[in-house]
Amino acid sequence: MTTRLVKPLQGAALLALSALLFSLMGVAIREVSVSVNNESVVFFRNLVGVLFFLPLILLRGVQPLKTTRLKSHLWRTTYGLAAMYCFFYAIAHLPLADAMLFTYSAPVFTPIIAWWWLKEPLTKRMLLTAGIGFIGVLLVAKPSAALLDSQALIGFAASILAAFAFVSIREMSDTEPAFRIVFYFSLFSALISAIPLTWAWQPMDQHELQLLLVIGLLATASQIIMSKAYGLAPPGLIGPFAYLAIVFAGVIAWLRWGETPDLTSLFGAALIFSASLLSITRRKRG
Repeated sequence: MTTRLVKPLQGAALLALSALLFSLMGVAIREVSVSVNNESVVFFRNLVGVLFFLPLILLRGVQPLKTTRLKSHLWRTTYGLAAMYCFFYAIAHLPLADAMLFTYSAPVFTPIIAWWWLKEPLTKRMLLTAGIGFIGVLLVAKPSAALLDSQALIGFAASILAAFAFVSIREMSDTEPAFRIVFYFSLFSALISAIPLTWAWQPMDQHELQLLLVIGLLATASQIIMSKAYGLAPPGLIGPFAYLAIVFAGVIAWLRWGETPDLTSLFGAALIFSASLLSITRRKRG
């Protein structure tokens, strides 16, 4: 069996960058979803992801994309695409903070899933840091009454499905480079998400198409970086760094809409950073 790399510092830094790009994508999705349906947003996000790889294929051919792990890629697509539909729906129908909260609570589940699926270590310290991070998310996001709505179940589904997707990336990382994982995810997701367009297609103007292009580019870059991050370190170890997306989203909301964080949000952000740092230092103590 091939030994997987464990480079927590590099993995954490990459996951933080991925979280930043993903939070920017969330803002763009919120804006375009005012006039564009969920089916179209998901499809174009994946289509742009496929087109993103065309220069690579033209320059290097299909050789770098050859794989013996097609089944693993299909499972990763199943979890990831289902999570994407749920997440985009949550962004369109719930307050943005609530939707982001659901999605970035995925690291709460990743250590348990990685322990069950990959037999990676699960310690009390991992559970503690995940819990601290989740409390921080709650304080920053300050979930509204929308969490009690039935639509909230879709948000919870996005969280659990995303956790399975993260662990599936780790499962493949011993043989599959990040770009290959993202390529097959984008390709399979584009093919599958094209099916609902047969009944949900709608005309779009130039501004909407530009936003969809930006969403696709941000999502693909974020996916590649995230896949690389989970290839460098176990999800249970660096997962809390995904919480930083809540902090980034708060900063973006302040810059774009003038929303000023209160003391509760700042305290929550401090807990998120603390959990992230603890997740890195625990390896040294263990």
